[in-house]
Amino acid sequence: MNVIFAGTPEFAATALKAIAAAGFHIPLVLTQPDRPKGRGMQLQASPVKQAALELGLDVAQPQTLRNEDAQTLLRQQNADVMVVAAYGLILPEAVLSIPKHGCLNIHASLLPRWRGAAPIQRAIEAGDSETGICIMRMDAGLDTGGIISEHKYTIKSTDTANEVHNALAEIGAQAIVADLQQLAQSGCLNATPQSESGVTYAQKLSKEEAKVNWHEPAASIERKIRAFNPVPAAWTIWRDAPLKIWQADVINEIGKPGEVLRCDTEGLVIACGEKALRITSLQPAGSKRMDIAAFASGRSIDKGTVL
Repeated sequence: MNVIFAGTPEFAATALKAIAAAGFHIPLVLTQPDRPKGRGMQLQASPVKQAALELGLDVAQPQTLRNEDAQTLLRQQNADVMVVAAYGLILPEAVLSIPKHGCLNIHASLLPRWRGAAPIQRAIEAGDSETGICIMRMDAGLDTGGIISEHKYTIKSTDTANEVHNALAEIGAQAIVADLQQLAQSGCLNATPQSESGVTYAQKLSKEEAKVNWHEPAASIERKIRAFNPVPAAWTIWRDAPLKIWQADVINEIGKPGEVLRCDTEGLVIACGEKALRITSLQPAGSKRMDIAAFASGRSIDKGTVL
């Protein structure tokens, strides 16, 4: 069975490796063009491109799939199905119909909840107790296609977006392989239409929204810290520069929102709109991430300071 694969980040690379390991023929891998990254802004290949090259697979990096050249390339592959995972380009309807069995998407939420770009982060931010993977048959809408399979994951109270991402990447890889195997054996995959109720949208993350608003309840801020770890990272302003917050827990203390209640080796405690937050891992501007003991041994934030 010929499987075209389209994806870009590590989440997608995990699935690509699993599909290849399962023995499916992958005539072509699509991924985003190389982007400048790092301090030197050197062009860097996506994780999917790196994985594809290691597997000896052909790679294409079109700027768009809307032009005839890209669509002709896809038609030439004689694909039975196309698997899409966090690709980053819109697939026009003309592309959706090219593979014999259409296009399947690995989506990191329990649809129809959290359609869109940042489902893992929004689930944690909202305090959801579970999320998961949906294998979906793609249509012209934004994550609106029928569900082929659903796989749940319980969000732990300490889970960061990175931890949930890694767990769902593995679940998604196993799920798509199982569904592809079923397609190869039976020649079809049944899809159940999504519910029309419970639809929510996971908007793309921004650095601005990751700035902590100390007037919010501590529980809400703590969820955001986990949701925005590692990107874009929750932050506040200290000494006129961003201070990233990597880990914290809620404690039952009160004060003026943003007020430093204490700073010692046990934690940097800051009052919130409701209760307080004890920060245990943070990163001052120009420094590496550190635990609170390392921070407190070389720096001090005076009690009563308002952030």
